[in-house]
Amino acid sequence: MTAVQTVDAICERALAGSSPHPAEVEQLLRLPGPDEAQPLFAAAREQRRRHFGDAVFLYGFVYYSTYCRNSCAFCFYRAGNTVSPRYRKEAEEVVQICRSLADSGVNLLDLTLGEDPLLFDEGDFSPLTGLVAAVRRATGLPIMVSPGVVPLRVLAELRAAGADFYAVYQETHTPDLFARLRLGQAFEGRVEARQNAHAAGLLVEDGLLSGIGDDPTDRARSVLAMRAAGDQQVRVMTLVPQEQTPLADVPAPDTWQEVLTIAVMRLLMPDRLIPASLDVEGIEGLKSRLDAGANVVTSIVPPQSGLCGVANADYEVDDGLRTVAEVRPRLAELGLRQGTQEEFETWLDAARTGWRRAYAGSEARS
Repeated sequence: MTAVQTVDAICERALAGSSPHPAEVEQLLRLPGPDEAQPLFAAAREQRRRHFGDAVFLYGFVYYSTYCRNSCAFCFYRAGNTVSPRYRKEAEEVVQICRSLADSGVNLLDLTLGEDPLLFDEGDFSPLTGLVAAVRRATGLPIMVSPGVVPLRVLAELRAAGADFYAVYQETHTPDLFARLRLGQAFEGRVEARQNAHAAGLLVEDGLLSGIGDDPTDRARSVLAMRAAGDQQVRVMTLVPQEQTPLADVPAPDTWQEVLTIAVMRLLMPDRLIPASLDVEGIEGLKSRLDAGANVVTSIVPPQSGLCGVANADYEVDDGLRTVAEVRPRLAELGLRQGTQEEFETWLDAARTGWRRAYAGSEARS
């Protein structure tokens, strides 16, 4: 058996339980177009069906503070960008928005902010933990928090307040490329933050960014690193060049590599949550990502809420196209459906149990 095989053979082996070798992962990530990738997409959908049936989960997105102390080369909300919209939503308003999202039928609420100096300069994260607790009381829904790199004690406090997931994206697992993207930040610091989150009892999301000077070798490295880390949710998004950033003049990348990477992640990590974001190509970009094996729809933002997206600050938001009501018919067209809350929370409980066992085993071996 050779190290690199045909796409059909790689996919057949993966469906039989034999994970692709690193060279084969890179081979898949070099597929030039949909025709060549059809066996991969079919295998990715089959992996999703085996582990999740026809269920897809929907996440409400609340970007409640766009202030940030960092100067990431790709981010519209980087420190010093004078054209990005800046706001800090009051806790009462955030709770009301979350109630509205819960009433619309989302399965999870994603509370996101930059590394807001208001919290980080003083080291007082009680406004954040208090908000998590208030949203949990008001909605009863699972919560993801995306506050940047915070200390272990804060992660434990967030878990105690009711957070279920912690998201902190590496963007790339190639250190040199990371240094050009997350200026002045420590590569290992973000890795350690995710490890600390696991130790605090939180489920973890990692993610990579495509179109930032990466190549298939870089993306393969990231996919394999996320699988090895055991992160329960893994994602990929395509760069959207932003005004007043070092990458502002980069030609808008093709989203093919994002879609291809979703399929490869599903092939290698069949039981993970893998998002299709509405934040890059909006509602019309949903089909390609779901056809590649995604089983979460993220960046659902209520219209007329004053909230921003990440990659596209206001794209389709006030048009009402990033809502549960718009997503559900698109799922039905593909033979999919929104997963029930019971299904989602059953998955969360199983993921927590699996991670605790794995963590206990790693502690025993160390």
